[in-house]
Amino acid sequence: MPIVVIGLSHHTSPVTVRERFALTEAQIPGVLQKLRASGAAEEAVILSTCNRVELYAATSDPEKLKSIRSFLIDSCNYNEPLHNEVYALGEPDSIEHLFKVACGLDSMVLGETEILGQLKKAYDLALQHKQTGSRLNKAFQRAFNVAKHIRTETNIQRGSVSVGSVAVELAEKIFTKLDERDVMVIGAGDTSEKTARALLSRGARSIFVSNRSHERAVALAAELNGRAIHFDEWSREFDRIDIIISSTAAPHYVLDREKLIPLMKGRKNRPLLLIDIAVPRDIEPEVNTLENVYLFNIDDLQAIAAGYLKQRKEEIARCESIIREKAKAILNMFGPRPSGAASDLALGHS
Repeated sequence: MPIVVIGLSHHTSPVTVRERFALTEAQIPGVLQKLRASGAAEEAVILSTCNRVELYAATSDPEKLKSIRSFLIDSCNYNEPLHNEVYALGEPDSIEHLFKVACGLDSMVLGETEILGQLKKAYDLALQHKQTGSRLNKAFQRAFNVAKHIRTETNIQRGSVSVGSVAVELAEKIFTKLDERDVMVIGAGDTSEKTARALLSRGARSIFVSNRSHERAVALAAELNGRAIHFDEWSREFDRIDIIISSTAAPHYVLDREKLIPLMKGRKNRPLLLIDIAVPRDIEPEVNTLENVYLFNIDDLQAIAAGYLKQRKEEIARCESIIREKAKAILNMFGPRPSGAASDLALGHS
């Protein structure tokens, strides 16, 4: 029963497409259940982050690969033409891809560690809802072990390797120094927390935290020695804010041009840096047309991330060699693949 991967990522599609495929944690169990009930796959895990949406499935019938692809697209209510945005991988590529994702080798920021936690969370969610079986259980557990091996045996994760730290570097390019800058974090999730900690480590003067769950905002603000603000009152502090990091799970814009225009009047031409790391996006792109407003979304961080690639090229080949060996080992453990398995199909970008 081969493992296949159907998905799209920052490598193949812009945020304007990815945000329409994004699935919330609450939606995923139902989607997995429908997939398995359809008979297209016996086991499944869905990974949905700001940079990728991927469906990992174990299926005894590789001919149903197109059905799985169609299922993912339909589940996200995407009805526009697709070209090379969605990829399909069969063994051994699917196993190697899973290992690369776990190790941060397929990430926007090469070697970043946040994806491993996201992958573990996605697997645990599927496991808790009994959507996995022996095949995916072994593959994901081995992926976590490979990630640990890569982290300890190579230098791929040296340096600034998180979305949060890249966002901070972008802030320093705008303001030079952060010691006189006040920051607001909208959305108190893991990425927001890491970004806030990175900002503080670079000398940010104060941190405000606003979240739909005020209790979560209070808890995070206490950890960061900052101040929590009710979600519907954050605009009251707008005049003193220099940087806004937004990463909510809102299905619509949290900040748009119409709302921002009157708020900018009280700033006396002070620049405002907006970093939107949410998918779907939190901030309307048109706000970037306003004077003294600088908006960057998750795809814009790619430019900075690309700079790290050169620093780590020597380690990439070493990591990929390890991953190939580990993937070959687990495939050997699975045993011979049946005739007509996914590895025999012409898979790839479609």
